[in-house]
Amino acid sequence: MQKITTFLTFNDQAEEAVKLYTSIFKNSQITSSMPGPNGTVISLKFQLEGQDFIALNGGPSFSFAQGISLFVSCETQPEIDELWGKLSEGGQEQPCGWLKDRFGVSWQVVPPILGKMLGDKDRACAKRVLDAMLKMTKIDIATLKHAYEG
Repeated sequence: MQKITTFLTFNDQAEEAVKLYTSIFKNSQITSSMPGPNGTVISLKFQLEGQDFIALNGGPSFSFAQGISLFVSCETQPEIDELWGKLSEGGQEQPCGWLKDRFGVSWQVVPPILGKMLGDKDRACAKRVLDAMLKMTKIDIATLKHAYEG
């Protein structure tokens, strides 16, 4: 059992958000829901890629802050492109692989190779990668590799 679970509180869009998220990520499912008044759903438990989450309709006093985000590790450019497109639709693209989805939840869609390049002992290589990344919204692996190689 997972000890810490991310709890997302939406205004009134929890069910819509969870259905979107579970449709985007392959190893995902809604595991339970709690009915609300008039046939609505007030809370849902779900998994994304095996990670447990809870979503709640908490009312208009709740909103999401950019200081917390969901970090998605993507091995390939097609995976980045697909997830970026689906998550950013109706939302807002932001710098350096960040985006806000249409519900206001912040996501980072990033390849693991980026961290390896940024952490390279050759600081000149790492700086070139950093400079290239800072010019991006959606991360482009080929551009990062080109910057890394000089």
